[in-house]
Amino acid sequence: MNGVHWFVWVIQSSEGLNYVGMTRNLERRIMNHNSGLSKWTRRGTNWNLVYYEKFVSATEARVRERYFKNTAGREWLQRRGYL
Repeated sequence: MNGVHWFVWVIQSSEGLNYVGMTRNLERRIMNHNSGLSKWTRRGTNWNLVYYEKFVSATEARVRERYFKNTAGREWLQRRGYL
């Protein structure tokens, strides 16, 4: 898979809601969230990318995504000003 990367990302709505996800196509996923195609993010509007990391494998990305979805990961993001 040359040139194909996985992204773990954090988006935030204008209401202050946060969402962590993983994808191969970052731009398309953010557009999907802003157009209401994702059930959870329909609660918010104007989702903006606040942080992302790039990975070579889906396995590495999944581990990082799970980290950001737990308390230690949220605290890591908060200490750096992303949340």
